[in-house]
Amino acid sequence: MKRIFSVITILALSVSLFATESVDSVAVKQGKKEKKESSVQLHGSFQTDILVPEEDKAIGATADDPFLSNSYLNLNLTSTYVNAGARLELMHKPLPGFEQGFAGGGIKGLYVSGGYKYFNVTIGDIYDQFGSGMLFRAYEERTLGVDNAIRGARVILTPYKGITFKALGGMQRQYFNFNKDNAYGFDFSKNSMMGFNLDLDIDQWSQFMMDNDYHLRLGGSFVSKYNEDEEIVIMDNTGGYRLVLPKFVGAGEVRADFSHAGWRAMLEYAYKANDPTAENDYSYRPGQALFASLGYSQKGMSILAQVKRSENMVFRSDRGLGATAGNLNNMPAFGYTHTYACASNLPYATQANGEWAYQLELAYKFKPKTAMGGKYGTTFKLRGTYILGLDKDTVAKVRGTLWGTDVYTTKFFSTGDEYYLDTHLEFNKRITKNFSMIALYMYQRYNQEVIRGHGEFLQAHTIVTDFQIKCSKNVNLRIEGQYQYTTQSKEDYEIGGHDYGNNVFGLVELSLFKDFMISASDNYYFRSDINYYNITFAYSHGPHRVQLAYLRAKEGYNCNGGVCRQIPAQKGLTVGYFVQF
Repeated sequence: MKRIFSVITILALSVSLFATESVDSVAVKQGKKEKKESSVQLHGSFQTDILVPEEDKAIGATADDPFLSNSYLNLNLTSTYVNAGARLELMHKPLPGFEQGFAGGGIKGLYVSGGYKYFNVTIGDIYDQFGSGMLFRAYEERTLGVDNAIRGARVILTPYKGITFKALGGMQRQYFNFNKDNAYGFDFSKNSMMGFNLDLDIDQWSQFMMDNDYHLRLGGSFVSKYNEDEEIVIMDNTGGYRLVLPKFVGAGEVRADFSHAGWRAMLEYAYKANDPTAENDYSYRPGQALFASLGYSQKGMSILAQVKRSENMVFRSDRGLGATAGNLNNMPAFGYTHTYACASNLPYATQANGEWAYQLELAYKFKPKTAMGGKYGTTFKLRGTYILGLDKDTVAKVRGTLWGTDVYTTKFFSTGDEYYLDTHLEFNKRITKNFSMIALYMYQRYNQEVIRGHGEFLQAHTIVTDFQIKCSKNVNLRIEGQYQYTTQSKEDYEIGGHDYGNNVFGLVELSLFKDFMISASDNYYFRSDINYYNITFAYSHGPHRVQLAYLRAKEGYNCNGGVCRQIPAQKGLTVGYFVQF
């Protein structure tokens, strides 16, 4: 433990010195103390989040370790033609909610890239995305524990205006494993992948389109993974048989993106060959996904309508993995990510094995000095999300099991059970020069059995008020009040042990001199008679930010982009530090 403290302290001090000396660029003093920027620049960031946990039997919080932390150091060296970077991670005792596979420490990422005119080559750890990500997305989201970088090589070619071609391949990162058998701190996929992507900006070839604000991009992608053979044996009264699993699984995608004068339309379709895994009951049915979007915006008004159908689109580098590990793709999220406490109690996680999802967003700002706009104008936002399952008919079993079959049949436009409904109206109004408010009403329908694997169908009504007051030039005050009513029964609470019932939330936040922030909040649940509180102090100066908090937090789900991670209840002191240089 002392070694962890020492390393973190040294890193923090080193990075602080870097930031204090402003090494945003390598500079050379010349003449009258003028600094001339070099072509070589060093950028980076350091972040550490620490929890000193306390046991709290009332909420199920444990304190098995005296100290938990996640720390990251990023360094990037850039120049005219060559860039390089590295990331160090220290997560020997990860924060609650991160699987034990994340435990470790060492150099997590390395890359070197170089380019000249029409090409760029990267060797090392690669983050990239094809289209919306339905077929391939390698990205990092620290709060969710997602880091599925591809370690290998990538080539980007731009041989002519409007043409971009990418080719990449390698092995995918999984968690963090630092031991004598894995000296470099990587737990790689035993399998490999490759991908190709082509984007054509058609408007770049037409003077008429460029002169009249027409934009059209056509794209296509292909991704293939190689899986080592494994034995999946199904036992029956004849002695059993072994599934023949595909070693190569390919997937393709086509897409179009058109925009003109405030309008934008997108269409994307992906198809994946059969990919039997434990998640889809070793189904040999191919996967497919369709995504369509139409939007219009102008000053003071916008509208967006989207629809998505996905089926059997789990696509992992290793077929035996689960949770957030080994995902090669990421389906577009349709569940809105709420930031208010009560509104975020029932988040939706994308069901990659199949769903129909619809979304509509409307925003309108009434102009100032009108009946609805008042002196400063008024903004209304209406959002709605409706998600259904697929209408599936189970196929006949073979030798007593569905494994090794298509598992089900379905018609493309048929829909099944309701999964999720979220509709909310938001009102944003500046009343005086120093006083503004946000009011929100939300109605939700939530299928716990599908989304969380247990529980009854819930309905919830949520009301939020957010008042912002400018007390003086250097003092700002924000006050939140929230209430949520749900239909959770006493039986569901007692069986599941999770309180999703009626609750109320309040917050007071004071900002001083743009550098200091003090906040206190409390979330009270009526049925369990428990308060969940958070007292936070934060200070920002230049590139530095320090945060200290004492909290009692309810177990729940942290969601972003349709990906969710379960977070256990926790209580204790948290410390956070971040610097960018």
